[in-house]
Amino acid sequence: MKKRTKGIFISIIGASLLALTACGGGSSEKLSTEKITLGVTGGPHQQIAQEVKKLAKKDGLDITIKTFDDYNTPNTALNDGDLDANNYQTIPFLDAQKKDKGYKIEQVFKTVAFPMGIYAKDIKDIKGLKKGDKIAVPNDPSNEYRGLKLFEDAGVLKLKDGVEEKATKKDVAENPLDLEIIELEASQIPSQLGEVKAAAINTNFAMGAGLTINDDAIFHEPTKDNPYPNVFVVRTENKDDEVVKTLEKYYHSDEIKSFIDKEFNGSVVPAF
Repeated sequence: MKKRTKGIFISIIGASLLALTACGGGSSEKLSTEKITLGVTGGPHQQIAQEVKKLAKKDGLDITIKTFDDYNTPNTALNDGDLDANNYQTIPFLDAQKKDKGYKIEQVFKTVAFPMGIYAKDIKDIKGLKKGDKIAVPNDPSNEYRGLKLFEDAGVLKLKDGVEEKATKKDVAENPLDLEIIELEASQIPSQLGEVKAAAINTNFAMGAGLTINDDAIFHEPTKDNPYPNVFVVRTENKDDEVVKTLEKYYHSDEIKSFIDKEFNGSVVPAF
């Protein structure tokens, strides 16, 4: 009787250890095809996710949407297993986060793009800039180069050859109008637009200030084949899971493309 009890006890311990091994960090468990948790930032990404959720529900896939108000937490939450996927970031931002923080996450498909625009209150054309005017660009590494490159594409300045994504105003090689370049927190630029002659503004912040690419920007990135698409991201171990292909089908559907075209007036565009 004692031997039998001991055997049962050992079996229970063994089963418990197997369960802990299966559920612990680093698991290669596939994502469910019936229910997933998706992280997004507020605004367009959240709105699009809600439309995707409606499509998925018809096929029996339940999507729980978690909304974040910052750009760092969604990747931490995904890497740690609190999310199954997220959709809110560009490829340069994702690559920087993976390099800096060692996240084991990976892009699986493109979703939308937010073309950056140059906005102004007092001029209607980029050619209206005059010698000594102030211009503003975002001050964070993932967006300052993008803003400076936009002014370069507009013919206002020229960057040093070979500068990379982390370029700042110190990397401006030619500034024929001797423009004063002001580096500001990206979210604060719309409220400071009256203090500068022109500013490169991220689309999400421009939209929050009631500005749109088509109606208000005096120059902007291309709306077709935009070089900074946002991407859908999962843990590296899940990149080939069946549900990922299903979600790509929804995001790239005619229904979602139509919603984006009608809802955002060119400020958010399909990247597929």
